[in-house]
Parts: sequence; structure tokens; C-alpha cells
Amino acid sequence: MAGIALIRGLALSVLIGTAPAHADVAEAVRDVILPAYDDLAGTTGSLAAAAQQDCSAAHLREPFQRAWDAWARIDFLRLGPVETDGRALAISFWPDAKSSGRRAQQALIDADAPAIDDPVAFADLSVALRGLSGLERLIYPSEIDGEEPVLCRLRRATATDLARIAADIRAEWDGYGPLLEKPGSPGNSSFLTMDEARQALYTQLVTGLEHLADSRLGRPLGTFDKPRPERAEAIAAGRSLRNVTLSLQGIQDLAVAMLPDTPETQAAFARALKLAEGLDDPVLAGVAAPSGRLKVEILQQAVDTTQEAVETEIGGALGISVGFNAKDGD
Repeated sequence: MAGIALIRGLALSVLIGTAPAHADVAEAVRDVILPAYDDLAGTTGSLAAAAQQDCSAAHLREPFQRAWDAWARIDFLRLGPVETDGRALAISFWPDAKSSGRRAQQALIDADAPAIDDPVAFADLSVALRGLSGLERLIYPSEIDGEEPVLCRLRRATATDLARIAADIRAEWDGYGPLLEKPGSPGNSSFLTMDEARQALYTQLVTGLEHLADSRLGRPLGTFDKPRPERAEAIAAGRSLRNVTLSLQGIQDLAVAMLPDTPETQAAFARALKLAEGLDDPVLAGVAAPSGRLKVEILQQAVDTTQEAVETEIGGALGISVGFNAKDGD
């Protein structure tokens, strides 16, 4: 497969000429990234305002879903301000294989800890108990127990903290965006050349698709002998598949902004999205049965094919490859 991709990439480079194609980094920042973070800041702000008005679980479910919709479209981008102080994990801590978020939340509730009412202290608590994942446990049926007054205050604190994080990320992109758009400018030590800026964005495309295939779809798929539907993301909120679909759309938006003339890539995205949108399995519970598992496997294969198209068509055209990403570890 790698050999075929290399041949296709070389053939494509011959067709487009010896010089790498132009990736519009400025357009990607202006038309995709900033609007996505505007939406995240706006929806989480509305969620926090709703919690101040009425912090009951039922009242918060609709604004919560809108906030997670906004995050799902941009959560693949692990670049810049979202990586500061573990903000991405504080927005959504998943997977949480050891249920550390639930246990930390329960301890906080049982102790009726002062941090619940102190925004500064709350911001220093474990990322596992905060954000959308933490709020999901507080507004949908879960194993969390507690008196409603304490739960209500914790919902309000979690929503307020989430809105603060989103607002800080968006504000800091006003300074970070120009670093991508103007590499090598005075004082810019983050990106020295335009190739580095292009590679940084391109890496987000590839690793975002990898995460979709390997984690969001791969974890519930498990193995044929032992499927693990309980490992799907956001089961309580009923949005495991929705997160896949919205993330695909967000990654596609960035791919188009970077390099619009990519017919193979766009065809691959269209097929993957059609499969996702046509899959009537909101929490991927169907992986437990052979017929349902096959449908999710076909979607996973379509995401893999999309990644291959991105690597061949966009990576080949730009003359770049995947660089270091925060998910790679040290």
C-alpha cells in the first residue's frame, strides 16, 4: 500500500510540475480555524449562561449538545493555544479507560469541596473531571451520585470553566494565527518557513483521520471475537457517531481550505461522510452483532482510504509529510 501511494504521489508531482503546490495557510486560518473557535466560544458561553439561569440537567442538555457539536468539528486540531495547559483534554477527556474522571468527580461531590464554588481552584482540578466529558456525566444518566444542590453547583462550575477555556483559546489565536500565516517574521520562532506552517496543518489532517479510525471507531469495534461497544465515545449523550461525522466535516473543511483542487481526496471524504450519515447507529452499539459490525468496519475502511488520499494527493502535491504531533508522545 505504501509503495502504491508513493508511485501515485510521484505521478501526481509530474502532473503538477516540479514545484510544490501552494497551500493557502491564511485561508485555512481565516475561513476554517477562527470561525470554528468562534463557534466553540459562542456555544460554550451560551451553555455557561444557561447554567447560571437554570442548572438543572434537563435545561442544559440542548446547549450542551450544541457546544459539543462545535468542539467535534475542531477537536482534531491539536495545534497552538488548545494545547496550552492541557486545554484539549480539559474540554474532552476521552478515552478514560480507568474512569478517573468519574472517580474524581464523585470524590468532589462527596466532599462538597470548596473548589466547586471557586473558579480559580476549579481550573486547577484534574482535566479528567472537567469539560464536556465531565458535564455529560452530570446531565445524563450515569454512575455519579449526589444531592441535587451539589450536582447543580457542579454543573454550573463545569460549564463556566469550559466557557473560560474556549474563550481563552479563541483570544490567543489572534496572536497564534499570524505565526502560521507569516513564518520567519521577526520574533516568530514557532514557524521559520512556510513549509513548516503547511506541514503543521497537514499533520492535523492526517492525525485527525487516524484518531477517527483507530479510536472513535476502532475502540468500540474491538476484535471480532470481543467487540467493545461500551468503549464508544459519549454514549450517555447519544453522540458517538455524530462526533465521527462532525469531525470528518471539520477535517474536510481544513483540507479544502489548504488545497481546493483535490478530486480524489474530496471523493474519499464524500464517501466516508455518506456512510457515516447513513449509519443508523448513534452510539455504535451495532458492533456487537456481525451485520452492524460490518457497517462500522466499512466506515472505518472509508476513513482509512480518505487518509491515504490526503497523504497521496495533498501531501504529494505540497511535497510534505506528517511531522511531530502532540498525540505522538515524547
